[in-house]
Formats: sequence, structure tokens, C-alpha cells
Amino acid sequence: MIAVALSRIQEDFSLSFTDASWLISTYYLASGIGQPVMGKLADAFGAKRMYVIGLLMIVVSSVAAPFSPSFGWLIGIRVIQAIGSSALFPSGMAMIRASITENQAQALGVLSIFSSVSAAFGPSIGGFLVHFGDWPAIFIINFPIIIAAFVLAIKVLPQQGPKAERKKANIDYPGIVLFSLMIVFWLLFLLDLEKGFSFIKLLSSIVFTILFYIVEKKRNEPFVDVIALKKNTNMSLVYVQFILVNIVFYSIFFGIPLYLQDFRHFDSNTTGLVMLAVAGFGVIVSPITGRWIDRSGSKPPLLAGALSIIIGSLLLVTIQNDSSVPWLFFCLSVLGLSNGFNNLGLQTALYSFVPPAETGAASGLFMTSRYIGTILSSSLLGILFGQLVTTEHLHSMAWTSVIIGGLVLLLTARMPGGKVRRKLQGER
Repeated sequence: MIAVALSRIQEDFSLSFTDASWLISTYYLASGIGQPVMGKLADAFGAKRMYVIGLLMIVVSSVAAPFSPSFGWLIGIRVIQAIGSSALFPSGMAMIRASITENQAQALGVLSIFSSVSAAFGPSIGGFLVHFGDWPAIFIINFPIIIAAFVLAIKVLPQQGPKAERKKANIDYPGIVLFSLMIVFWLLFLLDLEKGFSFIKLLSSIVFTILFYIVEKKRNEPFVDVIALKKNTNMSLVYVQFILVNIVFYSIFFGIPLYLQDFRHFDSNTTGLVMLAVAGFGVIVSPITGRWIDRSGSKPPLLAGALSIIIGSLLLVTIQNDSSVPWLFFCLSVLGLSNGFNNLGLQTALYSFVPPAETGAASGLFMTSRYIGTILSSSLLGILFGQLVTTEHLHSMAWTSVIIGGLVLLLTARMPGGKVRRKLQGER
């Protein structure tokens, strides 16, 4: 919903898009760091407890956001919201694995459907909320929903065993700090490219990246297992592909609403309905992708996903100042298909390249890769769009997506084919 509201927030606080993009960047930066950290805390203090704490943080931030006296306050409140949200996924997965011993995949599949549907209808709902209640409405709507979730969590969610039975979490504080600094400095460097090249920020980013690698290489329980990433190139390339496809997806997801509202002067309702094509067609194709993967492995759907990025981005180049809403919807629907192919395809490919004992750590880094891609997308939009969003700027974004789609296609082409999961299991 924040994508549809971003234009009004930008106007209300008198911001450029580059400044407003920090609202997106800081949220996903905090989430990318917070997911594995909150997972460790769930192991140490109990999954249900951390889940409830996360819900409380979301409630507090949702109530406070509409009263933000400045944009800086709003960013800080969004960071609190991001940290609270980061507790939900790892805590939820821990409770499912502990409580559901049969048909876990079906349970996770149901959660995936709800997640996809919320992403599909979020922009549309956000459009109506912004139309009738301005941007604060997207935060206010969270309050009754989260309160209901809080009550259900207290009454329904299972308690974990006694504290003595819980695995003590060995949190890698140096790794977390260096990881945070590395991401922050890279983000500062990328966001400032519009204003000029900063050698100091680039050098700082490289230094913290090297320090992070050196420290994590020596840790027994690292925040990120850099040794495994170096040895398992297939796993590493899945992460790279997931970063790339999320750069494209979120560039479209955040960039198109700004173009439609700022340049085409669409109202928030129409913008939300047009954006339904992006996530909606991803939801439609997901069950088809699942059956396709069962028959043929992850590679064919991933090839289809890469081609969908390229074709959909080329269709965006055909958009003109007076292009009709149905044509916009069609172009975005092709890009929406790529999301359905890539998300499920890359996730199943990842699990085929890692041992079962490392699934949790691999999944956490997979989510962090998504957030990195999202952060890079907002940086890219800040560079391409700046103060003004025109059809020419939209075409620049589309051509960039074509290039990224080509890289994804090349990486997918070198991926092992067939039912890799079965092959690897047979080798163990």
C-alpha cells in the first residue's frame, strides 16, 4: 500500500522522489537485517513471545505514523514497523515446524497464497484508502487488524516448551553490526549517484564489505555463512537472481504508481486497479508453476520468468503519453507473470542446492536477498526519476529492466536442469 501512498507523502512533506525513496529503503534495510536477528531471538525467548512482541511494535508504529511531525519521524516509525514485521515470519515458521508434523508443505503453501493475495490486492486497497482518507489511512487500517491478530495469537498460537528446552541463540553481534554498516554505506553510495560520484562512500562500502567477509569467515556461527556461499556457487547464484528479479519487480511496483499519478494524473483508485495486474497475475500463475516444477524441475519456469521480464519490459517501452488503461494493464500483466514464475522457481531451486540441515539459514538469506533487491530498486528509481517522472523516464526504467532480465536469463541458462532436488538427494 505504501507504493500508492508514496506520491501523496512526497507532496505532503515537499520531497523529491529521491528523498521519499528513503521511506522504502529504510523499511527494507531494517527488515533485511531484522529477519535473521528476530529469528535468533525467537529461538532464545520463544517463538510465540517474539510473534506477539512483533505485533505490538506494528500496532504502536501504525498509531504513531499519522501524527509524524516531520518526514524524519515517519522514517523512524517505519523502521519500528519493519522490526516488528521481521519477527512474524521466522516466529511463524518456528511454530509451524514445532506444531505441524505432517503436511508441513501444505501449511506453508497456504501461507504463501495469503501472502501473494495480500500483495496482489494491497495496491488496490491502498488506492481506495488514500482516495478517501489520504496517506495516514494506510497506517490507521492496520490498527484493528493487528489488534485482532494479537488476540488470536494470545488465545490460539501454541506455547513452546519450557525455557530449558529452548536452544540458546548465539547471536553474532559483530556480524550484524558489520552487515548493517555494509548495507547502509552501499545504500548511501547508490542513492547519492544522482548527485554525483562519491569516492569516499564507495571506499567505505568496499572496506566494510571486506571487514564483514573477514570477520564472518572466522566465526563458528556467523550471521551470514560466507564460506558456504563461496563453495556452493549454485546457491549463491540463486541469491543473485532473486536480488535481480526483485530489482525489476519493485522498480515496477513503486515506479509505475508515481508515473501514473504524477505524470498521467490518474487518481489513486485507477492506479490501484492498474497495479493489480502486477501482483494479481503472479497469484494466478503460482499454482500452475508449482505443478510445472513438480513435473520438470525449477529451470523451465525460471526461463519463462526471465523471458517474461524481457518481454514485459519491452512492452513498457511502447507506452506513450496517451496509452490506454487496458494497454497499461496488459503490459503490467506480463511482468506480473514473471513474478509468479520466479518466486516459486527460485525458492524450490534454492532448496535443491542446500542440505536439509541448512534450510533455515538458507531461507533467511533468501529473504534478505529480497530486501536487498527492494533497496536497490528504490535506489535505481531515485537515480532514474529524480524530481520529475515522465514517459521518457519510464522508458529508461524499462530498458534497465530489459538488461536485468537478460542477466537473469543467462544465469538461469547455466543452472542445472531437470529435477535437481531428486538428483541431489540421491547423491547424499
